[in-house]
Amino acid sequence: MKAFDKLKNSLSKTKDNIFGKISQVVTRRKIDEELLEDIEEILIGADVGVPATMKLIDTLREKAKEQKLSEGEEILQLLKDEIAVILSREDSEIFNPSDKKPVVWLIVGVNGVGKTTSIGKLALQMSNEGKKVMIAACDTFRAAAIEQISIWAERSNVDIIKAQHGSDPASVAFDAAAAASARNVDILLVDTAGRLHTKANLMEELKKIKRVVEKAIPNAAIYSKLIIDGSTGQNAIPQVKVFSEAVGCDGIIVTKLDGTAKGGVMIAVAEELGVPVDFIGIGEGVEDLQRFDSKQFTEALFN
Repeated sequence: MKAFDKLKNSLSKTKDNIFGKISQVVTRRKIDEELLEDIEEILIGADVGVPATMKLIDTLREKAKEQKLSEGEEILQLLKDEIAVILSREDSEIFNPSDKKPVVWLIVGVNGVGKTTSIGKLALQMSNEGKKVMIAACDTFRAAAIEQISIWAERSNVDIIKAQHGSDPASVAFDAAAAASARNVDILLVDTAGRLHTKANLMEELKKIKRVVEKAIPNAAIYSKLIIDGSTGQNAIPQVKVFSEAVGCDGIIVTKLDGTAKGGVMIAVAEELGVPVDFIGIGEGVEDLQRFDSKQFTEALFN
């Protein structure tokens, strides 16, 4: 199956929740305040969030008036264009060519979002692209996590730095950063333990991991990548805020979009927080962790 067809199939629940419902509402109706209110209700219900929804509705009202549109169906193209604008505003280059090597990606997130699997897929993809990759197994709380990430490292043919279950995650991070620097690695992927964003001590530990990496590689290009589960909907917003405060948030990876109707939250994150979406997970396969493309995403939602 082509990548775009897979994307369309994976987003079918989110598409039904936004485009499907709005298509029904606008059919054979005139553009008026009542119609805009109905669209507003659908967008909020689809996890687009209040700030992004209000902005979209204001723009639809304004542009419909400017362009002298009267038929409800004409709203759909406007809405598609505006959602594309919100999402594309945060399109970003994954790698900055001027970054000093090794580039470090600190992969963070709450429990159960698919961090370890996502790191494994990233390692394999990057390795296949010819990058020299190393993994730091800093989720030392779960013996299964060390085992799981080791299997991915072997499969991807990349180096891994790990320690025994229960070891200090920061010391593993330091050793990995020093090794990545010595071995001329292009990118170091740091796996961290899942943590509730409400637990201050665990957030402090993340800060410590970042500090020791900075110490091991002075002037390092360190990026914090937050993984969120696409099915969490609006609960993703406080997660992004808290992780941003602790270690920054340079990009998000949205997993499990294939099983949810709550993909509208990506519009909310882009509008409210201005954080770029780097990758989206739309299935189990390695190739199903796709580089986010705002244009393709919007096409898949509205076609």
